[in-house]
Amino acid sequence: MEDKKNRGIKSGFVGILGKPNAGKSTLLNWLLGEKIALVSPKANASRKRVNAIVMHGDDQIILLDTPGLHEKEKLLNKFMLKEALKALGDSDLVLFLADVRDDLDGYKWFLELNKKKIPHIVVLTKTDLVNQEEVENKKRAYEKLGEALAVVTISAIEGKGKDDLLDEIVKHLPEHPYYYDPEIISTEHIRDIYKELIREALFEKLGDELPYETDVLIDKIEEFDNLDKVYATIIVERPSQKGMIIGKKGRKIKEIGMYARKLLEQFSGKKIYLELYVKVVPGWSKNKKMLEELGYEVE
Repeated sequence: MEDKKNRGIKSGFVGILGKPNAGKSTLLNWLLGEKIALVSPKANASRKRVNAIVMHGDDQIILLDTPGLHEKEKLLNKFMLKEALKALGDSDLVLFLADVRDDLDGYKWFLELNKKKIPHIVVLTKTDLVNQEEVENKKRAYEKLGEALAVVTISAIEGKGKDDLLDEIVKHLPEHPYYYDPEIISTEHIRDIYKELIREALFEKLGDELPYETDVLIDKIEEFDNLDKVYATIIVERPSQKGMIIGKKGRKIKEIGMYARKLLEQFSGKKIYLELYVKVVPGWSKNKKMLEELGYEVE
């Protein structure tokens, strides 16, 4: 047990890495107590890393959420892998998230990618979906490899393991003054958070039908005391994708807009006026200039 009385404040950067759909964004939102990261059951939903600031007692944990680790394919996927590796290099500590039902192949690949040997904790997620014996067997399998500082089991759905995980994180952070004002919860710009919440609405209302080549560009935000006016464009690559998002007589885009507005209002605590447009940009996901306009840094 760490002696908190005889040490200074701890503060550090903690990267959250893992395979697509391991629950990284869910974990970040759960630890923060606010939704700022896109949550979707669809793999590769997160495309950019999101910073969140969690205070645990007097200590400050800066969480870096990342896209899922996967092999390079498309230009957009290369960006996503680059984002994940950048977070790894920027971290004092890494949480490797693993669905308790997965094999250890993704973890072994992470160990190969972790060339600087950044210390890490394995976090077994979705433990509510299997019995306790399976959880313990998988935990022992990770411990047997002997690479992790600790293996922690959690269930965000059941609210189990949160304090244990935060205690374990703080144990391995350096003593350092706060990097950020303890009153703020994220270093993200409001337009980036709004973009991710609109993307979540797209996933929610279209599910597996949502084309991979879909993104959101925030055109303008007008901020008032009790109201934000948000103008955003949904980018797709083909006319058929545009038709899918708009829907018959505009019903689907109306559903998406209503749900997105609800998410934005829950986050901001304000009324939201939201206008959504849909634009066809052929081949945008392979176009470096367009990717950069959407906020992706591509080599």
